[in-house]
Amino acid sequence: MMRIPAIALQVFAGVFMSIAVLVPEAAQAVNIKEVKSPGGISAWLVEDYTVPIITVNFAFRGGAAQENASQSGLANLLSGMLDEGAGDLDSRAFQARLQKFNVDLSFDAGRDAFYGNMRTLQVNKGEAFELTRVAITEPRFDDEPVGRIKGQIISGLKRGQTDPQELARKAFAKSLFGDHPYGQFVEGTQDSVGGLTADDLRTFHKRLLARDNLHVAVVGAISAEELAGTLDLMFGGLPESAELAKVDDITPAAGKQEHVELALPQTVIRIGGAGMKRDDPDFIAGYIANHILGGGTFSSRLYNEIREKRGLAYSVGTGLIPYDHSGAYVAAAATRADAADEAIGIMKAEIERFAAEGPSAEELQKAKAYLTGNYALRFDASRKIARQLIGIQLDKLGMDYIAERNSLIEAVTLEDVKRAAARLFGGSISVVTVGDKTS
Repeated sequence: MMRIPAIALQVFAGVFMSIAVLVPEAAQAVNIKEVKSPGGISAWLVEDYTVPIITVNFAFRGGAAQENASQSGLANLLSGMLDEGAGDLDSRAFQARLQKFNVDLSFDAGRDAFYGNMRTLQVNKGEAFELTRVAITEPRFDDEPVGRIKGQIISGLKRGQTDPQELARKAFAKSLFGDHPYGQFVEGTQDSVGGLTADDLRTFHKRLLARDNLHVAVVGAISAEELAGTLDLMFGGLPESAELAKVDDITPAAGKQEHVELALPQTVIRIGGAGMKRDDPDFIAGYIANHILGGGTFSSRLYNEIREKRGLAYSVGTGLIPYDHSGAYVAAAATRADAADEAIGIMKAEIERFAAEGPSAEELQKAKAYLTGNYALRFDASRKIARQLIGIQLDKLGMDYIAERNSLIEAVTLEDVKRAAARLFGGSISVVTVGDKTS
């Protein structure tokens, strides 16, 4: 077995700046430091010695949108393979090392980014940093774990063929985005995953994981000086530049009607259409509009119309889908098969009415109060803080966004939300259903 060295105790020469950020309401101040390693790798750091734990979240811009159609599921397979052996450690030895030193290391593939997360006790940081390094820079892709992880993914895809929510999710994406990468399935298909090879993984890993598309957030018991050198240790062995293919912008298809036949007592419903990207000037106003229409759970218009007044569904809601190269919104519900048409009609009518009229001043005031007051809950644990910092980096919002976010919401006027509601919900509506059409 390989002897894994501990982090050297010398102080590395790093450049960093500190920005005090007050999370709203009763949350504690979050002091973010921008750390730059001697090798030029940047990270955002929140030092916290309350508990002796270090959380490192990182992301590589690109994700499953970088796959060829015939290789859909490749990013997802890569996410399952990076902790299945690396460097001199085969799968069994690598997993044993993670367990021995209580290192939580995981990876996940999104459409626009590839994510990693490492969490460790401070006392085991040397082992944890080294295991993270070899996982992302020296993965093995041995035959046995490649076959095993592929088998697990294919088994999940087979189970998904009878999961109405899974079928609805995939049919909705395909309906809106067609053959664009956003219309492909992050998990792939049985055929595409079955055809993937270790060489495919090696090529994709080399293309996707590099220093120039890397974003890092660290929260916990580590100083800026130590982190500066640690960044080079973990990520310095990656290629300087990623080889990312161009992904075209796309406007979601409008007015599509799709039904997936499945013998069920309920019908799963997805309704939606074109939305906004995160860099749209109206996005904050659109975010508030979405909350009022269907994002506010027990307080939303759709919840009131579908559940409270008519009892047609246990839950109903809406969400925004801001991809890097497109934007969409989705409304979701499930109801009795014989009530599906009624529920769809009510949802469409309420969406169209909201697009035409917008919210009331009272609705806007309540939405602002909820959204600003609730924001602090995103920063009440180190995992949450790290996740928020990575999201802010990927969305290119700037380090001061946390301090400014509630002010941005408070500054939105009723006319702003009405304009955003008209833009978001005023287009043609696509409908996807999964269930028994003969019921």
